[in-house]
Amino acid sequence: VVFAAASLTDAFSEIGARFGEEHGATVTFNFAGSQTLAGQLTSGAPADVYASANARQMQAAIDAGRIEPADVRDFASNGLVIVIPRDNPASIGSPADLAAPDLKLVLADAAVPAGQYSLQFLDNASGDPAFPPGYGAAVLANVASYEENVRAVLAKVTLGEADAGIVYSSDVTGTQRDQVQLIAIPAAVNVVATYPIAPVADSAQPELARAFADFVVGPTGQAILEKYGFDHVQP
Repeated sequence: VVFAAASLTDAFSEIGARFGEEHGATVTFNFAGSQTLAGQLTSGAPADVYASANARQMQAAIDAGRIEPADVRDFASNGLVIVIPRDNPASIGSPADLAAPDLKLVLADAAVPAGQYSLQFLDNASGDPAFPPGYGAAVLANVASYEENVRAVLAKVTLGEADAGIVYSSDVTGTQRDQVQLIAIPAAVNVVATYPIAPVADSAQPELARAFADFVVGPTGQAILEKYGFDHVQP
């Protein structure tokens, strides 16, 4: 059983299928917000591998004795992007427009990495002269809802239930590309998420768990992650 951040759903589903073919194993996934998964691990839920969207939730699993620190490896990185419905009802043309009055914005909850990164972006932008004064506070005033994971943010925008959302760049792939538009966040204020992975210390299948983690950081896993919009981790 692999516990993996919700933003890894598409990439890891393909990785799991390829790994299963090569190792004659069936990979079962539990996809959810990283903090939900860390909580389950802390509570003793059985698992073999944990892949988080940030170091903080991996550290929570380490602190609970479920992960050995020496086993943790970073395997991917991901930036944020603004996503809007294809018809762009709020006429958003740049990140600055998120502060427009009466705009309906959805963010991931601050308890999950995507939410933390979104708030960090707003904080970065608030201190950048390229953005108007009071930008962060004005954007936060437009938040209509905080979602439990980044996939829920994308779903609300895709369904037209929000004017905009902030998601990982890797989240918008396949058919979703045709349903939304993307607005880039300048590199100077964007936040790069780094994803760590590790076998669970008390895995019932330790060799297979380690093999899966190796597969993810290996060439096949990295190629699949790149296909789904993830970046390589800088050494």
